[in-house]
Amino acid sequence: MTRFWWVRHGPTHRKGMVGWSDVAADLSDTAAIARLHDHLPDAPVISSDLIRCVTTADAIQKDRPRLPHDAGLRELNFGAWELKTAAEIEASHPEAIRNFWDRPDLNAAPGGESWTDMTTRVGRAVDRLIETQTGDVIVVAHFGAILGQVQRALACPVSEVLGHKIDNLSVTRLAFDGRRWHAEAINHIP
Repeated sequence: MTRFWWVRHGPTHRKGMVGWSDVAADLSDTAAIARLHDHLPDAPVISSDLIRCVTTADAIQKDRPRLPHDAGLRELNFGAWELKTAAEIEASHPEAIRNFWDRPDLNAAPGGESWTDMTTRVGRAVDRLIETQTGDVIVVAHFGAILGQVQRALACPVSEVLGHKIDNLSVTRLAFDGRRWHAEAINHIP
């Protein structure tokens, strides 16, 4: 069995759509970082290659082994909508943004990727981890990447999984027993 301890990176305080933009995480809440560190198992740590995940992984790693960063674990690519607010996108692309939120599995921002594209990419990264890791693995990633794997574990439609909350510095625990996925905890705040 491989158990994934998904950790969402520290907050960025950005109000726009932050996908592949490389923005820093605020890790000033040292008490929350300490609780998170103490809650996690002694297991290898891997993260998305974006700085907000890398620095969060650095903060919780301590003596844990580190696996190389993986770009496959990145957030949804919002393309031309990167760092824009919903109001800005609504003003310039009202029909496109409505289509995107109505069916994110099929629609993408201009130059970006759909939910299905993202979950396929992240799923491949997770499958590579399953091939090389057994036991516990700590994965520091993004809201969309984590929710995509929750969707995989629950075998539910995207409209249902988007109702879940994934807070910054929360832990979502998903396990794969070799045949099926199990959602053990979603959005746990240590």
